[in-house]
Amino acid sequence: MSDFKIFDVAGSGMNAQMVRLNITASNLANADSVASSLNQTYKSRQPVFAAVFRNALDKTQSTAVAVKVLGVVESPAPLTMEYAPHHPMANAQGYIFKPNVNPIEELANMIAASRAYQNNVEVLNTTKELMLQTLRMGE
Repeated sequence: MSDFKIFDVAGSGMNAQMVRLNITASNLANADSVASSLNQTYKSRQPVFAAVFRNALDKTQSTAVAVKVLGVVESPAPLTMEYAPHHPMANAQGYIFKPNVNPIEELANMIAASRAYQNNVEVLNTTKELMLQTLRMGE
């Protein structure tokens, strides 16, 4: 694998983790939101990733694996329905609806995404240092 493909692979990993962090932040920001119907209630979202193989059929080159964001899916977990007849957002029956966001899971997801991003930064820094040391060998 050429050194430049390493930058592409690590960059795609960083991009995927940034998407993951942004979605996690959105989930946490909406964790305490309230709606008056099931259809209007915020639903937890998660990104879907896939590995992308490059030159997998070409035997003369090694394969590089990048990360692609396929999309974002909403959680199928049930929403919370709470009886609060005096709440301004309560429906005619006196219920409010809360999102299916679990803040503890989201914080764990945020830590994992942050560490994965940091690992990709380390890959880039290490590759850069190795390339610089290779160039210095010619001096």
